[in-house]
Amino acid sequence: MKLTTHTDYALRLLIFLGVREDDEPATVPAAARHYGISNHHLAKVSQTLVQLGYLVSVRGRGGGLKLARPSDKIAIGPLVREIENLELLECFGANSTCPIDPACRLKGVLFEAQQAFLSVLDRYVLADLIENRQTLRLLLGEPG
Repeated sequence: MKLTTHTDYALRLLIFLGVREDDEPATVPAAARHYGISNHHLAKVSQTLVQLGYLVSVRGRGGGLKLARPSDKIAIGPLVREIENLELLECFGANSTCPIDPACRLKGVLFEAQQAFLSVLDRYVLADLIENRQTLRLLLGEPG
């Protein structure tokens, strides 16, 4: 299973905000610059994370983004479920047009594999991903 760029960038942004030492908001351009990724795309990702309640957007001078809750309360599995389209195949949706859908075993096998993948993600929170905070900060060029 391959995660979308949107989910990849969401996880990167959460890591970026999670490793910061200060409690000051960070900007999307700063995060994009540290990762060498598209500012425009990351701005869309940040909007998604704000709408889903993972981030808080602080307006005005000195504004930016902050984690909406502590890193040990941001679960990775639910985040991926909220952002990703988990319909691996057309038949995973309600309007399957596949003629063998009623007898197909592939759908069940892929569903089982997907659940195993998500089960692993369910065991982790953002705090687990940033335990090596100092190393991540150095690699990101001291983000904050």
